[in-house]
Amino acid sequence: MAYHYQPWSLLNQLQRELERAHEGGAGEGSIATAEWTPAVDIKEDNEKFVLYADIPGVKPEDIDISMENGVLTIKGEKKNETQSEQEGYKRVERIYGSFYRRFSLPDTANAEAISAKSKNGVLEIVIPKREAVKPKKISVEAIE
Repeated sequence: MAYHYQPWSLLNQLQRELERAHEGGAGEGSIATAEWTPAVDIKEDNEKFVLYADIPGVKPEDIDISMENGVLTIKGEKKNETQSEQEGYKRVERIYGSFYRRFSLPDTANAEAISAKSKNGVLEIVIPKREAVKPKKISVEAIE
């Protein structure tokens, strides 16, 4: 079996550990106490942010999404199906248990219009942007 050196894997692992340590002080349910962390992609265009989270096997009713003080929180649980030794399992790699992710959103995010849906194990959260606030022209009066 050949070993392939992957220098970025150590850097990625370090970054994940630093994120966990940073969010660990966030209080109850922080990522440091989560049993697994779903992979997330975030996309932005002119009108919205779209967050995609891989949560295979998690039912929509087992997902809790909230937005408070500019922080989007996703938490939930992938429940373990009861397995007995008689079923012949020699190795179990699939992850079960609770997950927890937090994301700071910019001021342009419209918290009132966030929507979410789940399909084929992918959670999609759409976060529309607020309409750009146009600067108001203020005229200066001359006082004599």
